[in-house]
Amino acid sequence: MNMIGKPYRLRADASDQILLKANSERVFDVRKYGAKRGIDISQALMKAWKDAIASTTPSKILIPKGHWTLSQAHMEGPNKAPINLAVRGTLQAYRNPAQLPVKSQEWVTINYVNHLTISGGGVLDGQGQQAWKMNNCNTNKNCVKLPINLSLNFINDSIIQDITTKDSKNFHVNCISSRNVTFQRFTVSAPGNSLNTDGIHIARGNHIRVLDSIIKTGDDCVSMGDDLNDVLIRNVQCGPGHGISIGSLGKNAQEKNIKGITVQGCTFTGTQNGVRIKTWPSAPATLTVSDLHFLDLTMVNAGNPIVFDQKYCPWNQCDLRRPSLIKISNVEIKNIRGTSTTPDVLSFMCSKAKPCDNIRIGLIDLKYNGNKAITICENIRPIFSARQTPRVC
Repeated sequence: MNMIGKPYRLRADASDQILLKANSERVFDVRKYGAKRGIDISQALMKAWKDAIASTTPSKILIPKGHWTLSQAHMEGPNKAPINLAVRGTLQAYRNPAQLPVKSQEWVTINYVNHLTISGGGVLDGQGQQAWKMNNCNTNKNCVKLPINLSLNFINDSIIQDITTKDSKNFHVNCISSRNVTFQRFTVSAPGNSLNTDGIHIARGNHIRVLDSIIKTGDDCVSMGDDLNDVLIRNVQCGPGHGISIGSLGKNAQEKNIKGITVQGCTFTGTQNGVRIKTWPSAPATLTVSDLHFLDLTMVNAGNPIVFDQKYCPWNQCDLRRPSLIKISNVEIKNIRGTSTTPDVLSFMCSKAKPCDNIRIGLIDLKYNGNKAITICENIRPIFSARQTPRVC
């Protein structure tokens, strides 16, 4: 991982290589494949994609300015040369999720592609308002699976920049089993009451970046699953939303370790949480979560600014008498400032079976609406430096 404090530069095999070749791109305009305003452009987009991935020179698929209806798109590689999906207009999904041609949890999907750029300043509008009313997954295990706006799987050496995802019916973005992927100047736009609309969900990947982005949604701004290594989330404005979360973890015995997560220079405004780690008790997984850095974070009336919750058990789905078997260790928490809407500004509820280890806490300056704030500490012995307000543990 890059050392904290040093300027971070995108690897040349990702965005730089693609941008250097931009002038020689071959353009595939969806209008030349039959795309017209007011009708579904999915077939035109898929024809353009087919030609673009066959190109042996860098290519650009162009969706021009304006509003375009898209029922669904499932785009797969492999590609032979760098490819740029340039969304300059607004792609609009059908409002009713039942109208998806293929019943799945995905609206726009891109799989098995290297050197991909998604850019253009446009919008992926999931038109999710009707679907949010259908979301009862918190109480119904057989709930309807709603589509994700943008699903990226097995994507390598790629960049998603200057694009907006709006009002997704489910998660805005999934980024799974991918390597060296950067989201930069990326915008998520949805109201705080949009259920289960995580901004960016990352799992089973390495060298993932979320930089200089604005995420406003109804669930986690960024959520992280298992099997992750080397993730940097920097200069993200989060809120409304539930904060930035690692987990929940532990339900699946096959889950793999998480290592090397940095959240730096982010602002949480009116969020339900700040930075949070969630692990299930009475669950089989025994993975480790280590080498975490939470640095230079600003809380603006944010609830629960720093939370380690190893008793995560929503809707009483577990046995709290059996502790979590997940180990949290080697964590740096430094320069956390601002205001909290909850009195417990730092909450370390660690597992009695696997106590938190090597938790290093630097400067903390958090206030609870102008009143005295408190901390909660279970099964943890922090290592202190600098000053903490309130006093920790």
